Amino acid sequence: MKSDSSIAIYFLLLLVPLFWGGAFVAAEHVITEIPPITAAAFRFGTAGIILLLIVLWQKRIDMKAIRKQWLPILLMALTGIFGYNLFFFIGLDITSSINGSLIVATTPVLITLGAVMFLGEKGNKRLGLGLALSLLGVIVVISKGSIQTLLQLQFNTGDILFLCALVCWVAHGLLGKVAMRDVSPIVTTALTTMLGGFFLGLGSLFESGWNQLPAMSSQAWMEMLFMIVCSSVIGFLLWNYGIKQIGASKASIYMNLVPICTALIAVFLYGSTFTYIQLSGMVMVLLGVYLVTLHPYFKDKRLKRKIAKLS
Repeated sequence: MKSDSSIAIYFLLLLVPLFWGGAFVAAEHVITEIPPITAAAFRFGTAGIILLLIVLWQKRIDMKAIRKQWLPILLMALTGIFGYNLFFFIGLDITSSINGSLIVATTPVLITLGAVMFLGEKGNKRLGLGLALSLLGVIVVISKGSIQTLLQLQFNTGDILFLCALVCWVAHGLLGKVAMRDVSPIVTTALTTMLGGFFLGLGSLFESGWNQLPAMSSQAWMEMLFMIVCSSVIGFLLWNYGIKQIGASKASIYMNLVPICTALIAVFLYGSTFTYIQLSGMVMVLLGVYLVTLHPYFKDKRLKRKIAKLS
C-alpha cells in the first residue's frame, strides 16, 4: 500500500500535461517568428543548462552511475528530445494536426505494452480498461465526435514521420526506467535535455534561423520562457520522477491529458471553441486516468479503515 507522501506524485504528474499542453499552444505562435527546430534547440538547450547548474549546485552528480547508464541516457536524448521534436515538427508541416494527434494518442498503450513486455511491470484488467477509456476519450476530443472526420482521414508521408516520433517517445519512456535504476531523475533530466538540445542545435543549422531569435516579439519571449521553465525543466523532471516512482505504464496515461489541456488552454486564452461532445471525451479521459492511478489508492484506504473499525 502506498504512503500518503508517495501518492503526491499522482497529483504532481497532473502538472505535466498542463505544461506540455501549454507548450503546444505556445509553440504554435513561436514558430511563426523563428523556425521550429531552432525554437526547440533554444528551448531544450537553455533548459538543459538550467538543470545542469541546479545539479552542480546540489552536488548530486554520481559519475560512476552515469558511466554505468551512459548508453540509455544518450539514447533518451536522441529519441525523446532530438528525434521526437524533429519528426514531430517536420511531420506537422506535411500532415494534418488531427492525424498527428491520433497517432501520438496511442503512446500510453504502447508504453504500457513495452513496460509489461520488457521491464517486468504488471498489467491488469483495470489498467487495460483505463487505457482504452482514455484513448477513446482522446479520439472524441480530437475528432470533435465526428465519425465523418475519422472516415475522411488520409494518410501520407507526414503520418510516417509522426509514427517515427511516436516510436521515439515510447523508447524515451522505457529507456528512462532503465537509466533511473542508478541515476537520479534530476541528473537524468539534465543530461538528456542538454544533450537533446545540442543535437537539435546541430539540426537547426540547416534552418539558418538563429539570427531571427533577437527579433522575437515580447509575447514570443514570454511563451519561450514558459516552455523552458515549465514545459521543459519542471515538466520533464516530473515526468522522469513519475516514471521512476510509479512505473512507465501508469505515468504514460497522463499523456492522454495533453490534448485535453491543449484544448482548454486554446479556449480560455485564444478564444477557441469547445463542444459538449468534446467535454464528454474529456470526462472519459479523466475517468481512465483515475481508474489507472488513483482508484487503487482510495480503494486501499477504504479497506484500511474497515479493518481498523473491526479490530
